[in-house]
Amino acid sequence: MLRTSPILLRNQRLTSHQLARLHTFEATSRHLSFALAAQELSLTPSAISHRINTLEDELGIKLFNRFHRRIELTCEGERIYWALKKMLEDINQEILDIYNQEASGILTIYSRPSIAQCLLVPHIADFIQHYPSIELNLLTGNDDINFRGYGIDLAIYFDDKHLKNLYYEDLMSESIIPVCSPKYAQEHELMGNPHHLANCTLLHDRQAWDHISDFDEWRAWSESKGLSLFPHRGNICFDRSDLAVIAAINHAGVAMGRTRLIQKKLADKELIIPFKNSEFLCSQRYYFVTRNEKHNVKVQLFIQWLKDKVKEPLLLSK
Repeated sequence: MLRTSPILLRNQRLTSHQLARLHTFEATSRHLSFALAAQELSLTPSAISHRINTLEDELGIKLFNRFHRRIELTCEGERIYWALKKMLEDINQEILDIYNQEASGILTIYSRPSIAQCLLVPHIADFIQHYPSIELNLLTGNDDINFRGYGIDLAIYFDDKHLKNLYYEDLMSESIIPVCSPKYAQEHELMGNPHHLANCTLLHDRQAWDHISDFDEWRAWSESKGLSLFPHRGNICFDRSDLAVIAAINHAGVAMGRTRLIQKKLADKELIIPFKNSEFLCSQRYYFVTRNEKHNVKVQLFIQWLKDKVKEPLLLSK
């Protein structure tokens, strides 16, 4: 039978007592200690325990596992804690924005690791210089993130799929091209000889577009050039494009490079494009997604800054 919480029955309005219990739950979850929460809230540990017990009864959900000398959040308790934490952070930020009338506070960005390392992090000092009152929190991963659960303001993906119930906007196009170190190209006689790729170690991102991309980038490029390249035991797989590029720089093989992420490596001659007049193959696109189209000031500023950065000309040479 579905349990219905009394908190959700009263016209979805919280009483002052319920708010106090949620406040107690937030402090207890943060400290994972009744004693430390009691010290922060100027209450006794028994009063803290009583409030938590009452909240659990009201919700019909067990929030903590209790042991002899410690407590830990249950899975349900952790979900509620993150939701409550995000709500309190949003309220605090709104208050700060009202007082300051300027962009300030925490801005949490979620990005694919390769994009973070090659595009965001190298330019992050420029953003901080322009907006010193914004505290950036950069998270990375290959999953489609739960905005609500982790307090994400903005996510940047490398894909072509549309995520349900999320606003998205194209950020920039992308293209791909094989790259390797000058030493590797010389040793394998690759200069102007794409057919010699059949004798090379191919480095590829198995999650280039999603969790099942596998050899897709190499396959798409080779088919466009009339080549027949297939995955074999000698190839090396990664779950991040930047790791494949690092391996290529260190002479491990030929990587499928993304022009937006490798331009500095090409300009510094750490990588080369071994095939003269080789055309870049248009690939999947970058885009950012948010929970809705109405961005707060911090998100608007970051999006505009990022758009300005990607408009800068690519310093690529063949």
